[in-house]
Amino acid sequence: MPKIAAIDVGSNAIRLAIASAEDKGRLDLIDTARESVRLGADVFANREISNQRLVEAMDAFLRFRKLINAHKVKFVRAVGTSALREASNRDYFISQIAKAAEITIDPISGEEEARLVHLAVAGNVRLKRRVALLVDIGGGSVEISLANQREILVTESFATGTVRLLQLLEQKKHGDRVFRQLVHAYINVSDTRLKKELGKHKIGLCIATGGNVETLGDLRVQLCKGKTNTSITIDELDSVLKKLESRSYEDRIRKFKLRPDRADVIIPAAIALQNIAYQAHVERILIPRVGVKDGLLIDMASKLHRAEEPVYYTQAISSAKLLGRKYDYEAQHSMTVARFAVQLFDSTKKLHKLGGKERTLLELAGLLHDIGYYLGMTDHHKHSYYLIKASPIIGLDDSQREVVATVARYHSRATPKPSHREYEELPSSEQSIVTKLAPLLRLAEALDREHANKVKQLRIASGKKLTLRLKGRGDLLLEKWALARNSELFETVYKRKVVIA
Repeated sequence: MPKIAAIDVGSNAIRLAIASAEDKGRLDLIDTARESVRLGADVFANREISNQRLVEAMDAFLRFRKLINAHKVKFVRAVGTSALREASNRDYFISQIAKAAEITIDPISGEEEARLVHLAVAGNVRLKRRVALLVDIGGGSVEISLANQREILVTESFATGTVRLLQLLEQKKHGDRVFRQLVHAYINVSDTRLKKELGKHKIGLCIATGGNVETLGDLRVQLCKGKTNTSITIDELDSVLKKLESRSYEDRIRKFKLRPDRADVIIPAAIALQNIAYQAHVERILIPRVGVKDGLLIDMASKLHRAEEPVYYTQAISSAKLLGRKYDYEAQHSMTVARFAVQLFDSTKKLHKLGGKERTLLELAGLLHDIGYYLGMTDHHKHSYYLIKASPIIGLDDSQREVVATVARYHSRATPKPSHREYEELPSSEQSIVTKLAPLLRLAEALDREHANKVKQLRIASGKKLTLRLKGRGDLLLEKWALARNSELFETVYKRKVVIA
C-alpha cells in the first residue's frame, strides 16, 4: 500500500504525519513529528517571515524530508494556514522551502482549513444527524463551524488565534495580569457575530481541536483528576483556567510541565474556548485529538482512488445555497436554471467532452448566476461575478470558484472574449471550460425567462443540430423567444444549430 505524508504549516508549529493508505481509504498511522517554528510571531507583528524563522523552517523541513525518505513515502502534501496566508513574503518562503527540501507548500483558505478539520473529526467522532459545533483553535485564527456527519453547514473565522493575540496585545509589554484582561476583553468583542451564528441552530455536541485544546485535555487529567484527556467539562475548564492564570509563565512550565511554546499561548486558548462554550450553552467539550494534518491524510487517501481531482459535490452545493440565501437569491428560479443547465450538459457530452467536475461547476454557476441582483439590476451579471469570486464556497479551490464566477458572469449580455479582464486572466484550460459551459447556462436561463417555472419538461436531442422540445404551462412563447435570442453563443461554440420545437 502507498505511504503518504501530510504537513501542516501552522502559526505556532509545523506538524508532520505519515501513514499507509490501505484499501478503501483506510489509514494506518506510521509516524508523526512536530517542530516548534512560530511563523505567526513574525507575521502578526511585522507582516513577513524573518530570515531567522525561515532558517528554522528549512531545518524543520529537512528533518521531515529525512523521515519521509526513511519511510519511502510516495505522496507528500504540505499546507499552510493563517500565518503563511498573510505573510507578505510567502512566495519567497515557499520557494526556499521547495529548494531545500523538495516539498511545495500550498497556502489554504480558512474555509479549506475548516473542511480538513471536519474530515478529521467526522472520521473520528460519529456525528450522525446531530449538529456539531466544531472549534479549531489555532495560532492565527479560531475557526468555528456547524456541521453534521456529511458536511459543514456554516463556518466563520475569527482573528483571535493564540499567537496573534500574543503579538497584538503585547504580553511582554503589559505583563501577565493586564494581558489576561486584554485577552478577555478582545475575545468578548466577537460575541455578537458568534451569537448570530449559534442562535440559528440547536447544537448537539461541541468538539474542539488544536494543540492547545489537547493540552487542556491533558491538564484536565493532571489538575482535575479526570480519567481521560479526550473531553473536558465547562466546570473543569473554568478550574483549569483559574489555575493557569494564578501562575506565571515560568511556573506554568515548571509546575504543569508545559513546553515553552505552549505555556504562553495556553491561556488565550482556554479563554477563547471558555467564551465559545458559554455562548453555545454546552456542558462538555469533546477533544478527538485530530487536526488539519489528519484531515489532509484522509483527503489524500481518498484522492488516490479517483481518476480526477474531486469537487466535493454535496458540500459545495450546500455552501452555494447558503451563499445564495445570504444575497437573497430566488431559490426556485436558481434551482430551475441549475437543473436545466445540468440536463443540457448531460445531453451534449459528445460535444463538450467534459467530466463530472465541470458538471458540478456548471450547476453551481446556475445556482448563483443571479446573486448580483443584490447589488443592483444594472450589470447584475458582473455583480454576480464579483460576489462569487469574493465569497468562499466550501469544497472548491480558488481556481474552481473562479470558473464558477466567470461562467455566471456570461449567463447574459456579453460573450467570453480576450478583451474581458476576468476571462483573459484565466489559464487557457479554464478559458476552454468557461467557453463550453457559458452557452449551456445561457440556454438554461432562457428556459425560465419569467422566473415562473413554466417549463415542466425539456426533451433534448443532440446530433447535427440541438433540438429542444418544451412542455409546460401556457404557450411558452416568451421562453421560446428567449431561447432563440440566446442560442447564438451555443451555435458559435459548438457549430450546431439550435432548433426549438
